[in-house]
Amino acid sequence: MKRTRLKKGDEVVVIAGKDKGKRGSILRVMPDDGRVLVENVNMIKRHTKPGRDNEGGIVEKEASIHISNVMYYDTTASKGTRITVRTLEDGRKVRVAAASGEVLDS
Repeated sequence: MKRTRLKKGDEVVVIAGKDKGKRGSILRVMPDDGRVLVENVNMIKRHTKPGRDNEGGIVEKEASIHISNVMYYDTTASKGTRITVRTLEDGRKVRVAAASGEVLDS
């Protein structure tokens, strides 16, 4: 199990692999496998049989990508950044973008 500071809905940029440089939001985090599902990144084609609720055919969908190949995208710095954890005065722990110092959790 790989510990991650990324969450569902975070905007990330791919830093390695065939989709390097692409950006998208996280659809799903799989911490047990150390993988994430990113919107419109690592697209694969699956041949599906017709069923009760689908007509079948070739379906294009996202495949998971290893968590080490993505990095949080900081919109204020306009680049990928690491995420650190800082404790506030009231005792709450929040995620902070290392490049800009912006607090990610409200």
